[in-house]
Amino acid sequence: MANNGPFDIVVLGAGSGGYACALRAAELGKSVALVERDESLGGTCLNRGCIPTKALLHAAEVADQSREAAKFGVRTTFEGIDVAGVNAYKDKVVSTTVKGLTGLIKSRGIEVVHGTGRLAGPTAVEVDTAEGTRRIEGAHIVLGTGSAPKSLPALEIDGERVISSDHALRLEHVPGSVVILGGGVIGVEFASVWRSFGAEVTIVEALPHLLPLEEESSSKRLERAFRKRGIKFELGTRFQSAKTTQGGISVTLEDGKTIDAELLLVAVGRGPVSDGIGLAEAGVETERGFVKVDEYCRTSVPTISAVGDLVPTPQLAHVGFAEGILVAERLGGLTPPPIDYDGVPRITYSDPEVASVGITSAVARERGYEIKEVTYDLAGNPKSKILGTQGEVKVIAAADGPVLGIHMVGARVGELIAEGQLIYNWEALPGEVAQLIHPHPTQSEAVGEAHLALAGKPLHVHG
Repeated sequence: MANNGPFDIVVLGAGSGGYACALRAAELGKSVALVERDESLGGTCLNRGCIPTKALLHAAEVADQSREAAKFGVRTTFEGIDVAGVNAYKDKVVSTTVKGLTGLIKSRGIEVVHGTGRLAGPTAVEVDTAEGTRRIEGAHIVLGTGSAPKSLPALEIDGERVISSDHALRLEHVPGSVVILGGGVIGVEFASVWRSFGAEVTIVEALPHLLPLEEESSSKRLERAFRKRGIKFELGTRFQSAKTTQGGISVTLEDGKTIDAELLLVAVGRGPVSDGIGLAEAGVETERGFVKVDEYCRTSVPTISAVGDLVPTPQLAHVGFAEGILVAERLGGLTPPPIDYDGVPRITYSDPEVASVGITSAVARERGYEIKEVTYDLAGNPKSKILGTQGEVKVIAAADGPVLGIHMVGARVGELIAEGQLIYNWEALPGEVAQLIHPHPTQSEAVGEAHLALAGKPLHVHG
């Protein structure tokens, strides 16, 4: 017989924030029901986001390596992209990860309810399941319904010529040409994949740079690398209209320029999935579709919390994990500290990768800091030479104070930003980091070299 509660916690949405909350709450001895409308647990990140896109990006890296192997003295022949094979690899990564997560959740004694849920009051959720409607009671409700791709007014995503990232992950061929609307993380990553697979790619971004939230020098480095790869972009130019043609789609920009392509990928961001889940009826305050929360993820209703992309914090899976854990620990009687969102690492997994933690130099100045900064070029890093990558590590610190931001560009730098996270979050001084011995030869030495220079004792630095 189905258990309809009362549970200690009912979680609506089994994405990163929701399932992390459920797992931690169960660890703390709470009874938990986890409601999910999709067949698979894991939400967007696992099924339609982080994991499948990074699998595609790895396949793209292999394609580039096979083309460029001769410069390393290895003879290979690149014969093309087997899209069915790439998708099979991608789907296997997803399915095995979903299977592992499902087993983990089951092992913790969490009741999973598959169906579309909505609030039925401050302590209840109604779920439309295959067997009928269930009302599940809980002392506390945690909302984690996530986000979905957005579009622009008068631009309809038809799934054929005008597609979202969801459609892009299901393509069964390599498009000959693509226009990507939006130069943020999603747009840049798909541009990188498709270019490696052989497509002609043009990114349209209304703001002056790709990845406009990153340090400007990082954006410029990425733009330089993309030009070298043959990826085109129109910056500081707004989209005006699109019309289907016999060969695909014709995109017109506000400056009058037109770009013809086979497909238009709309990558202008993701919006919260908040309609139809009973927020207004339950008295939960929202703003622009996002659920309003305080620093502890509490909503305007004392028995309801919200996490992940449903709230106006960085749309990152690891932010969802942290928020879910925060809520579970708060409800478990612990006293977790609020999240410092500046201290969350950010990575764009393009070729080259862009990674950062902390704040940019522009934000530092806006906040009144007098700053000092050093940029260490990866041209001086032997491991980066071995890999054949170009880029930089930039470190920003308060004058006579701690490190405020670390910004990186280059192959594999996403793996380096964890050290940057520790440096920023533990408020390290450049001189303290300079005392640490980085292993040679590694790319991590670039982090050490930048801090040595910032501490006034540069080693492998010219000038």
